[in-house]
Parts: sequence; structure tokens; C-alpha cells
Amino acid sequence: MKLLRYGPVGQEKPGVLDALGQVRDLSLVVPDIANGVLLPESLDKLRELNLEDLPLVAGVPQQGLRLGPCVGQVGKCICIGLNYADHAAEAGMPVPPEPVVFNKWTSGLCGPDDAVQIPRGSVKTDWEVELAVVIGQGGRYITEADAMRHVAGYCVMNDVSERDFQLNRSGTWDKGKGHDTFGPLGPWLVTADEVPDPQNLALWLEVDGQRMQNGSTATMVYKVPFLISYLSQFMSLQSGDVISTGTPPGVGMGHKPPVFLRAGQTMRLGVQGLGQQTQKVVQA
Repeated sequence: MKLLRYGPVGQEKPGVLDALGQVRDLSLVVPDIANGVLLPESLDKLRELNLEDLPLVAGVPQQGLRLGPCVGQVGKCICIGLNYADHAAEAGMPVPPEPVVFNKWTSGLCGPDDAVQIPRGSVKTDWEVELAVVIGQGGRYITEADAMRHVAGYCVMNDVSERDFQLNRSGTWDKGKGHDTFGPLGPWLVTADEVPDPQNLALWLEVDGQRMQNGSTATMVYKVPFLISYLSQFMSLQSGDVISTGTPPGVGMGHKPPVFLRAGQTMRLGVQGLGQQTQKVVQA
């Protein structure tokens, strides 16, 4: 299934994409694509629905019909840094002996095609296409062998970053990662049964039509099962939590000389089988 949330900002309704690429309304079935709706038994009930019986939503998704972040009421958005060896090399940093973990504030999550704001005072706003994992069944101290049972599905994330705030303003990376609009999520949550191998997905990003990132989740240092198990040693994972798993090389910071986003530019990005995003860059 491809689950989604559609409608104006703050008023999104739950939906599902049918076989013809049309949105069907789920409002009479579930309150949101969030929390307990992402548990295995709830997803199984949704799979039993005849989508043709659900109300058809007018408009073409990602054209006339706005999509919001594909998961609502996200409790935690946990991000992994330097998780591709070639990206660590372009950043001039060693591959970490354990995953680098930081937070993206949930207030920064937005729809896949919403405008991305350059923060006031920013000089180094950057892009990062990533595979995001959405937790279904929560837990603590999850074993690596059981980790995939806790995955509701996968989606695209653009881990937008302000490098000066992140690296030069002292303290943790978080202050460069959580600005409003710095977390485009979606277009849809593709349930885990439709992604047989999350470690074999191509991912890419373009700025104004120029390909900047080309990569594959096959080159992750720390794979999805390990990350889930690892994170669950330090916190409880809960339904609807999002784990963004790192980016391949080609970020603006890694270019020589570095290049960063400017108002008026357009980003396009995607992950194989999970859809695409398009964002206009604007000044906050």
C-alpha cells in the first residue's frame, strides 16, 4: 500500500493511492496515518479494503492536490549522520565507529512538495536525499534479527541542513537540522511488504535539473536492521517514529568549491519505488 495525507497545511486527511494513481479517502476508516494505525494488525485491515469502495478525492496528487508529510503526529524524527562511506569521505570525516545520531525537530516536517525555506542568516543551506524508515510496532532493546518486524514502511526524506549552523555554531548538529521546512517527507508511506530489500534502492537528487546526488542504499555503513536495534538501546521506539538513514555523496558541502541553495532554485529528488519530491527554495 501507498498511504498518504492530503489537503491544506494542518488539515491533512488520511488517504491511500489506488492502482490508477488516484487518491482514495480513508477518513471514514482511520483518523490519520499515525500512531496505532501503523501497527501490523491495523495495516492488515487496511489491506483488506476494496479501494474502489472508498471515496475518490478530486485532483492529481502532487499537482493540483497537495500532499502533506506522509506520517502524522510524529513523536520522534531520528537521523543518522555519515552513514555512507563515500559521503563521509567528501565531508572530510572518518566513518564513525558507531552511528552518529541527531534529531530533526518534528516542527520541521512538511509535505514532499512544499517550499523549503532558507533560514534568516543562512549562508550554507544544503540538500540530502535519504531513505526514511517508519516504525510500526514499537519496542525497546529490539534485536537485529527481529528489527524488520517493527517497520511499518518506507518513504523519501530530504534532510535539508544548514551547514554553518550545524558545524560552526558550537554544540550538537541539531540546530542546523531542525528549521521549519527542513524535513520534506513523502509523497507516500510505502508499506514494508512492497519493499522486499531496503538495502537495494537507488536514490538521487537534482538542483535546477542538474544531478547532484546518485547513490544506492546498498552502500550504507549501518543497515536498517542494525539501526533499529541500535537506536532501541537508547530510547523506546514508538509507532510513527521516523528514522532517516543518511545520505549518499553529492551534497553541496562536498563540492569543490562548495555550492549551497539559493532562493528561486528547485530541488527534485527520489528513492526507487518510493516516489519523488519537488521543492521550490524560498527565503524565510
